Amino acid sequence: MTTIEKETMIVEIKNVDEKGAGQAVVWRENELGNKKKLKLTIPQTLPGEKVRVTVDQPQRRHRKAMPEEILNAHVERIGAACPHFEKCGGCVWQHWDYNGQLQQKTNHVKRVIEEQGFDPNLVKDTIGMDEPWRYRNKMEFTFATDGSLGLHEQGNFRKIISLETCLIAGKEMVEAALEVANWVKEHALKGYNKDTHEGLLRHLMVRQSFATGEMMLALFATEAPDGSLKNAVDTIVARITEKFPQVKSFMWLENTDWADRTQSEKSHTLAGRDFIYDEMDGYRFRVWFDTFFQTNPTQAQKLVDLAVEMAEPKKSENMIDLFCGVGTFSLPFASRVGKLVGIEIVESSIESAKRNAGDNGIENATFLAQDARTGLAQVLETFGRPELLLLDPPRSGAGGKVMRRIGRSQPERIVYVSCNPDTFATDIKQLEPFGYTLKVVQPVDLFPHTVHVECCALLVRNN
Repeated sequence: MTTIEKETMIVEIKNVDEKGAGQAVVWRENELGNKKKLKLTIPQTLPGEKVRVTVDQPQRRHRKAMPEEILNAHVERIGAACPHFEKCGGCVWQHWDYNGQLQQKTNHVKRVIEEQGFDPNLVKDTIGMDEPWRYRNKMEFTFATDGSLGLHEQGNFRKIISLETCLIAGKEMVEAALEVANWVKEHALKGYNKDTHEGLLRHLMVRQSFATGEMMLALFATEAPDGSLKNAVDTIVARITEKFPQVKSFMWLENTDWADRTQSEKSHTLAGRDFIYDEMDGYRFRVWFDTFFQTNPTQAQKLVDLAVEMAEPKKSENMIDLFCGVGTFSLPFASRVGKLVGIEIVESSIESAKRNAGDNGIENATFLAQDARTGLAQVLETFGRPELLLLDPPRSGAGGKVMRRIGRSQPERIVYVSCNPDTFATDIKQLEPFGYTLKVVQPVDLFPHTVHVECCALLVRNN
């Protein structure tokens, strides 16, 4: 069989995949005259567009190619606002008009709901942002081996795109990150090499509360900030505290693990305290470097409001908050119900939830460090059947065993907050045999210019 190294072709984009890239299908004949399907993944394209691409090794079944020319542009195609868009993996849809993004997200939620046998008309239009930029209160930047700071290249976690700006992060956060980046260059500090496991600096996490203005900087490194590093560290501490008085927490976190995660084996507080204060729905939260807290506070507030509106909590009712985290939903609901129990497997989050409840004078909330299924069974024994249950699981969903246990516990109303419509749809299907009806699904866009969309849904038990 003749091997074709490259082939240029014109294709039509049929849809976008789960990562936001365009998809096209080409039927080609081999030497025997048999038709063979070639699936193409083409980033930065939109459904219906005709594009010219050059494909490496087109005889294979699946290939990825970048568009060389857009021959028939989608009416919603726009120019990307960020100079790093074509390479950076932080955003994938800056070339798509924001209203088009919202419609795509609505359609996706409707499709996965319908695939599970639910009425797609129960899905409302996605709630977008009035200003879909500068919305993130947390960013995790990565150091390249030469010490430059940025984000991963699209589809390539080995390459770091050095950034001059980032339009989805708060402006002050970006300015502080660039200050750290300049300091690294001045002192010729090396970044971590994922292949050789050598080098000093791995990540820079920046968090800032939109409500309090407090900022956290957290440097993840393979060594302690002393010895030969002391003078350099003293320099950046002095510079940050002088230029950025809003930095109330400056952390140096040792991480020698091979896994490419922002984790810590030993922490050092370089300046301020080891947490910052944030607020949500009028409640104050302590946020550490490893605290899960909604990264889009504007839209997260809308999620809380939606959950309360759908749930219609009453002072006479008991409630369970499953996958409660640090209490983002627990605290607003605790003030509206008789008693609340929060369940979360991460012990540090439970300790934070308890502390947050105490800081806000919440006395009717109890928090349990258990996995969802075991914790739910334990709470039901001592707590009894709740009238209201809220769950906000990770992207992997709650899973069939947890959902069936929820169904057997027979709460009157269930509010499901989801960051993954696909697992949400399969999860709620598990509740049908237990007599639950899906009433409404409201998508909310927490991550403009990406494929992600959150949902808030209400299910009611039939009498």
